[in-house]
Amino acid sequence: MLLSHGGEPLRTAAPVARWTVEQVLALAPDESSRRAGGKLGSAGPWSGAGCDESGAVWGLCKGSGSTPYRTVVDTTGPAYKCSCPSRKFPCKHALGLLLLWASDEAVLGPAEVPDWAGEWLDGRRGRAAAKAQPEGGASGAAASPADPEAARRRAERRAGRITGGAQELEQRLLDLVRGGLAAADQSGYGLWEETAARMVDAQAPGLAGRVRELGAIPASGPGWPARLLQECALLHLLDTAWLGIDRLPEPLAATVRTRVGLTSPADGLPVRDRWLVLAQYDTPDGRIVTRRIWLYGKDSGRTALLLSFGAAGRSPGQALPVGVTLDAELTPYQGAGQLRVELGAQFGAPVPSGTPPRGSTTAAAVAAYGHALRDDPWLESWPATLREVIPVPLGDGWQLADATGGTALPVVPSALSRPGLWKLLALSGGAPVTVFGECGHRGFDPLAAWADGSDGGAAETVPLI
Repeated sequence: MLLSHGGEPLRTAAPVARWTVEQVLALAPDESSRRAGGKLGSAGPWSGAGCDESGAVWGLCKGSGSTPYRTVVDTTGPAYKCSCPSRKFPCKHALGLLLLWASDEAVLGPAEVPDWAGEWLDGRRGRAAAKAQPEGGASGAAASPADPEAARRRAERRAGRITGGAQELEQRLLDLVRGGLAAADQSGYGLWEETAARMVDAQAPGLAGRVRELGAIPASGPGWPARLLQECALLHLLDTAWLGIDRLPEPLAATVRTRVGLTSPADGLPVRDRWLVLAQYDTPDGRIVTRRIWLYGKDSGRTALLLSFGAAGRSPGQALPVGVTLDAELTPYQGAGQLRVELGAQFGAPVPSGTPPRGSTTAAAVAAYGHALRDDPWLESWPATLREVIPVPLGDGWQLADATGGTALPVVPSALSRPGLWKLLALSGGAPVTVFGECGHRGFDPLAAWADGSDGGAAETVPLI
């Protein structure tokens, strides 16, 4: 089991600060890994464990076999290597080792790096140094230039296939409306899955994903015809936008290309800042898992989104502990809003603390989402930090109410069954808190929180997902 997310490992003059237990647990790819890692977070199964000032942590974990598993973590990445066969990143052994490192300095203290761990660490850092060489160096000279004409022909062929898929999908939507939405539940999910497969064949995974969502709506409970009509209208809008993309302004055209499933380069101007990791969570998306990591720039005031993907049962590669602050460069992707970024060079070890975003009212969060919809009509939600809000019961659910005003946002139904909601209630205790999350047409999805009075000062980030 090996993972490196691509961030440059660092040799730092000052010792790397230890993470908190909450920050380690936030790295777990799922709840079962979190529980399994917690069982390995004590000294019992470990031998030969140690750490050094560069951010390396290593240890031997006793397993079911005669040979212990060799586990090493570079916390400046972070990146992980373990001799176990797990396909999850980080695996339970890496989580257990980090939990031991975070909670028991007496057991896991400074030591000399063993050869088996040092070999991987040196190789990883050597590759990062080679990657950082100027393009005119040896590695750049050996690379063969890309053929722009061949790339243009490939792009034209794919665009033609997507156009054919969009035209076919438009006919499918027209047939649906003519036949009546109320009868859509009689056709079953198979017809939608077949249509989604056709979109995959057309190399339009974005269209395929939205079609699959349509197939699930008839089974979503009372009021589903209205929801189906809304989603059909948005899908029709996306089809129409693609078929007329040459007439769109470039920022909107870039958004449409992204929505249908075309990848765009991260070619914006790099932004260096001290980025606070606000939240990290995974969502299944067809046959892949998408990991979202939200960051906040302390100097720029910018909110950014890192995306990574895992396929065939593998967890996404990129992982950052919630609550740490990175001095790093982020490069924006194309598209309206330009929230998505690519992680570039890091200029120091992550610091396990940070101040939350300044935040705003619930009314301002809704207004920001509405403004973003003008640039991207298919936007499900928009990042927002709510300042001085109180969790208040609302019928069978909850809402976040402004402590000094008369407005509130309902908590999305999907968050009501998560343990994070009870963390938020315990943190608040009826008093105002600062909450980061995603504001959309379904309500507010809380992802992280800070106790009242933390705005403007160092505070611990409490993950809510």
